[in-house]
Amino acid sequence: PKSDKVTHRKVSFRNRYGIMLAADLYMPRNVNEKLPAIAVSGPFGAVKEQSAGLYAQTMAERGFLTIAFDPSYTGESGGFPRYVASPDINTEDFCAAVDYLSTRDDVDSERIGIIGICGWGGFALNAAISDTRIKAVATSTMYDITRVVAKGYNDSVDADARYKMKQEINNKRWEGSKNGYADLQPANNLRSNQFTADTPLFVKEYSDFYTTKRGFHPRAANSNPNGSWADTAMLGMINMPILQYAAEMRTPALVVHGENAHSRYFSEDAFKALGSKNKELYIVPNATHVDLYDNQAGKIPFDKFEQFFKANLK
Repeated sequence: PKSDKVTHRKVSFRNRYGIMLAADLYMPRNVNEKLPAIAVSGPFGAVKEQSAGLYAQTMAERGFLTIAFDPSYTGESGGFPRYVASPDINTEDFCAAVDYLSTRDDVDSERIGIIGICGWGGFALNAAISDTRIKAVATSTMYDITRVVAKGYNDSVDADARYKMKQEINNKRWEGSKNGYADLQPANNLRSNQFTADTPLFVKEYSDFYTTKRGFHPRAANSNPNGSWADTAMLGMINMPILQYAAEMRTPALVVHGENAHSRYFSEDAFKALGSKNKELYIVPNATHVDLYDNQAGKIPFDKFEQFFKANLK
């Protein structure tokens, strides 16, 4: 639901690959000064009208000018074929958001931060490692998508299995090249009628968010009943890991994760790797991964995010 404490409008901007990104801008009402700004994106396979919009609107209520943007090739943003992912381009999307915010007359360009949710947590950290203009970075329920695609959950995929996976995806390029690489993977396994006794609990939690009234959006890859990501979309994720220079990051960082999340180890490992002297790992008691997608369970620590950004965007 829209907040009466902020104004909202659509904006757009290009990244340095020439892709037009669509965003929702949220601004506190009755403010006539340059504001600190925050760009938000995620989760992986979601759109700006889902979790990113909630985070952006809530942070705008707390005094920040914010945007929630759709990543390249997804949602209302440009790029073809659709539903493609790239470690480089998706990192660049955050940097392009900083470009856009810094050109606004109502933004203090020296006070810009970013928030990445789920897979976009990894890209947010990667952007903050690369882009020295980012003055503060926060992640929520973070995934390192390049790690989980290449190595599976808990790094359970070995070199032989990874080679087979690369073979399968590359073989799809024969037909894909004839169709502009637009062929989609089959619809994801998030539909409850596909669950078996072996279906992990976290998959059921994803389903409860993406395929029900709670979080469904027709433009989201994870909500799409007719297909998900392009069938060659993950090649770059296998071979080009992010966070390789985490030890060199100097940006203040807040890493937030749920105590009971299956993905908690991504945040814990990334936090250890970050070279920032000003960093904090905040574990939300009794929260799962999806609890931090929306505030249905009242678990998103918005006070913590507010305190972090007000301390570091000043």
